[in-house]
Amino acid sequence: MARTVLTSGSKEVVIGFDQPFTMIGERINPTGRKLFSKELRAGNYWRVKKEVLAQVEAGAQVLDVNVGVPLADEPAIMAEVIPLIQSITDAPLCIDSSIIEALESGLSVYKGRPLVNSTTAEEEVMERVLPLVAKYDCAVVAISNDDTGISEDPDVRFEIAKRIVNRASDYGIKAEDIVVDPLVMPIGAVGTAGTDVFRLIARLRNELGVNTTCGASNVAFGLPNRHTINNAFLPMLACSGMTSAIVNPLDDGLVSAVRAADVLNNNDANCANWIRHYRQPPAEGEEGGRRGRGGRRRRRST
Repeated sequence: MARTVLTSGSKEVVIGFDQPFTMIGERINPTGRKLFSKELRAGNYWRVKKEVLAQVEAGAQVLDVNVGVPLADEPAIMAEVIPLIQSITDAPLCIDSSIIEALESGLSVYKGRPLVNSTTAEEEVMERVLPLVAKYDCAVVAISNDDTGISEDPDVRFEIAKRIVNRASDYGIKAEDIVVDPLVMPIGAVGTAGTDVFRLIARLRNELGVNTTCGASNVAFGLPNRHTINNAFLPMLACSGMTSAIVNPLDDGLVSAVRAADVLNNNDANCANWIRHYRQPPAEGEEGGRRGRGGRRRRRST
């Protein structure tokens, strides 16, 4: 049974078939955010701190860190941001960059065992990323596309994932340390996108024995009221066997939907996590509630 172990200096998170669904917070990312990009370029990291604290408080167990800004020194920024984040949270991190120097810069200062985002099956990418993963003994996201691009055929995407798993083994990287992103197509463009990925997740789990992740919001791209589709999609992914996803934990209702899926998948023993977050305190006057001043029941006068 695949168990992808991620750690910080003081905390362990396990992505696994028998574990609660892992929410990887996506908001430390300047893509499409001009002000955030400007701040990162200037070495101003106050928004990074804000996003860290908000996502952890909302329920994210792992945080994705992407500091890719055009015309900026991404390796230098990564080397500064990773220790900063680790100084304010014990959540393990996912170091996210398409620039190999930025990945190694983050890995070199990271305390613990992170997730690297990501490799594809493109030969050049695997030859650069997989040795780095082996060198730092970390886990890696494997995206199911190759030199030919992204296939709409889920069976082709399975074979691409299998190719990455096999190549990774050449570097001593175990299947349990590979988290496959099977790629979610937009449902507005590909009507079978949901059912395709559900079937693909089952194959990845049963035939390759790997954990899985995705950018869940892709499914509703271009559609109105996207967050409602996302909130329905995540529990369906979990029930299909997906074990993690890169999400915005601040979206209304998303975290509670994932926690409900944990309960229904029997990955929340005795519903303890659900009860801890959602049990309402007894109302005043009810058993266990307040009973007048000092907590004692007031006697009725006769």
